[in-house]
Amino acid sequence: MADAIIQTHDLSKSYGPDRGIMNVSLAVNEAEIFGFLGPNGAGKTTAIRVLLDLIRPTSGHAEVFGLETRKHSVEIRQRTGYLPGEMSLYENMTGLELLQYFASLRPLVDWDLVDQMATRLNCDLSRRIGALSQGNKRKVGLIQAFMHRPELLILDEPTAGLDPLIQHEFLGLISEASQHGQTIFLSSHNLPEVERICHRVGMIRGGRLIAVEEIDDLRQHAVRKLEIRFAEPVPVEAFQDLPGVHDITIDGAVLR
Repeated sequence: MADAIIQTHDLSKSYGPDRGIMNVSLAVNEAEIFGFLGPNGAGKTTAIRVLLDLIRPTSGHAEVFGLETRKHSVEIRQRTGYLPGEMSLYENMTGLELLQYFASLRPLVDWDLVDQMATRLNCDLSRRIGALSQGNKRKVGLIQAFMHRPELLILDEPTAGLDPLIQHEFLGLISEASQHGQTIFLSSHNLPEVERICHRVGMIRGGRLIAVEEIDDLRQHAVRKLEIRFAEPVPVEAFQDLPGVHDITIDGAVLR
């Protein structure tokens, strides 16, 4: 069985009267692509910030690489690549200058990987950050998260602002990282995106983890709406007893 890279135990963060996360317990295995799925405001970013010790939990605790996040936050961050949901970059720098600055703080950057990612993501690193669109700033953020080939990637809504072709290329990068043994913890509010790339998904709503499921299991009981058009009207009785079929309506020759 794969080793758990991330483990949380009844992890809670309260913001006074405002809801954060409550009693979140989960485990993410080595080389797994784990999707953290929920609507905006569900608690995804709060959980990520607690894992990185950017904020402290109200109760419970978390471990990353088997290390307690509060006591060993520096070592955990050295071994982790992080893309925040909201980025604040030095806008007077070019993309390359920004990556060089990060490289001075974090050794062992793979510059060949930087060049490959810039090409695959269609990211012009010679342009000044302040002149970039939000989507292109996101690309620079993705490169800085990957560029030292970290053991763990924590990516908060990584495809926000990316066009569909670049999203597809990014999902390929994620799959390759997993094949090379890296672990990916990916937050999203987009179920089709999570279904395409993740091995398992944890669903969070209102600060509470409501389910953790294998993607194949999630697909099996996902609700789908179908519309079938026949050549002539059909009787509703022919479809009422089909397993897994509910809420049938018929309008002439159209069954929904």
